[in-house]
Amino acid sequence: MTPALRAEHIGSLLRPPALLAARDTGLQGERLRELEDTHIRDAIRMQEALGLQCVTDGEFRRESWRLGFVQKVEGFALAAAVGDVDLQRDDAGNVARIGSAPVAVARVRRTGPIVADEAAFALAHARGTVKTTIPAPSYLHYPRGSACVDPRAYPDIEAFFEDVVAIYAEDLRALHAAGGRYLQFDEVAQPLLCDEAIRAALRARGDDPERLLELYIDLINRIVRRRPEGMTIAVHMCRGNAMGKWMASGGYEPIAEKAFNLLEVDAFLLEYDTARAGDFSPLRFMPTDKRVVLGLVSTKTPRPESKDELKRRIAEAARYVPLERLALSPQCGFASHRRGTALTAADQEAKLRLVVETAAEVWGDT
Repeated sequence: MTPALRAEHIGSLLRPPALLAARDTGLQGERLRELEDTHIRDAIRMQEALGLQCVTDGEFRRESWRLGFVQKVEGFALAAAVGDVDLQRDDAGNVARIGSAPVAVARVRRTGPIVADEAAFALAHARGTVKTTIPAPSYLHYPRGSACVDPRAYPDIEAFFEDVVAIYAEDLRALHAAGGRYLQFDEVAQPLLCDEAIRAALRARGDDPERLLELYIDLINRIVRRRPEGMTIAVHMCRGNAMGKWMASGGYEPIAEKAFNLLEVDAFLLEYDTARAGDFSPLRFMPTDKRVVLGLVSTKTPRPESKDELKRRIAEAARYVPLERLALSPQCGFASHRRGTALTAADQEAKLRLVVETAAEVWGDT
C-alpha cells in the first residue's frame, strides 16, 4: 500500500437522492447505468476535493455491500440464516434479523465481472489510488454454516469452497487487468466471533467458533495467494453497520492472535469507534509488516468527533503499533445498504474532511 495513504474511508458512500429515486421508480439498463456514472464521477470529485488520495466509487452500483456479489455469481439463491447469528441491534435495544443469506443451489460460477468493471470505471475518472471493495468469502458460509449449500449441488462442501476461491481469483485477475491495485475484503464473520453471545449461538447451531475462524482465515489466504503481482490487499473487520445498526460487541482479543498473524494480507482496517470494539491492547499481536487503519470516526452518528480526542486515541494505539504503520478512517462505510444511515451528505463530507485534516496534522501527509 502506498505509504502516503494516511487517510481513507471504508468504501460505501451515501447514495444521492436522485439515484435512489430512479431505482425506486424502476429505472434500469443503460439509462440507470448513465445515471450511476454521473453520480460516481461526482463522488470521486468530492473525495478528491476533500484531499483523499484514495477514493472509491461509493459502491453506488450495489444494492448493499454484500448482495452485489451474490447477484453476479450464478448458482446462488437467498434463504434465512440458521440460528441466532444474524441479529442486528441499535442503541435503543431494538433487535431485528438481517432476513436473507446466500445458499448455493447449483454449482456456483462467475459469468462476468464482479467488482472489476466497477473498478475500471472509477480508475478512468480518478487521479489517485482507487480502492475496490468485495465481501469476504466468509459471508457465503457464516449465516447458514454447512447449510450454505444444497447437498445435491455440493455433496462435499470443500468443492464449494474450491469453486468460491476460483471465482475470487478470477475476478482479482480481471481487476488487475483493469488497473486495480488495491482490494479490500469486507470481513464481518471474524469480528462477530469476538462476541460471546454469538459464539454461544454458533455452538448451539453445531459450529465450533475457533474452527470457523480458522476456516475464514484460510479462505482469504487461498485467494490472496493467487493475487496478481503488485496488488495490495487489506481486510476491513466489521461488526455490522446495516443502516446504523450493529451485530456484535467485544474487543478483538478472541481472534487477534490468529487473525492478525495468519491472514496473509497487507493491512487491517479496524473498527474502533465505540467501546464495543474494546481497547487497543490486541494490537500487540500485529506483525511488524502489517499496516493498521484505525476506524475512529463513526458513520453511525452525525455527532462530530474531536480532533484532540482522535489524536489522543491514535497516540494510544501507537503504544502497540508504531505511528508510521498507522492510518485513520471511519469505522465502516456510510451506506452499507443503499438506504444509508441517519447521516446527511453534509455530515458525510464533514466526517471525511475530519479524517483528512486529522491525518495531515498527525502524519504531515494524507
